[in-house]
Amino acid sequence: MPKEFSRSQRLAEQLRRELAEIVRDEIKDPRLGFVSFTEARMSRDLSHAIIYCSVFHAEGNSPEKQKESVEVLNHAVGFIRKAVAHRIRARIVPTLKFVLDDSISRGEAMDELINQAIKSDKEHDANGH
Repeated sequence: MPKEFSRSQRLAEQLRRELAEIVRDEIKDPRLGFVSFTEARMSRDLSHAIIYCSVFHAEGNSPEKQKESVEVLNHAVGFIRKAVAHRIRARIVPTLKFVLDDSISRGEAMDELINQAIKSDKEHDANGH
């Protein structure tokens, strides 16, 4: 039997999909870059949502540019929330808060540490110790 999803999980997933379309089609801010919404977490009463996003800039992916993109989203939250209200069927449209998802950069850092440890072990074994 398939696992049942809670109402908050279903609404969070729908919200994530709608946000992707709204940001792609309706927000024309050059500071934004390419935004991907990785997760949406809803409060139990469905009145608040924290949206995790990752940002990629073609001219360079500096932390400052990523933070600026999240600030642009949080500044446009009123417009975005209104657009969401027109797209989803919900009694309450949640308040939105956009947060930078740094799990990708943390994963890259962990990968680099693992590679350094493997390299160090190979050098240690090659030296005959």
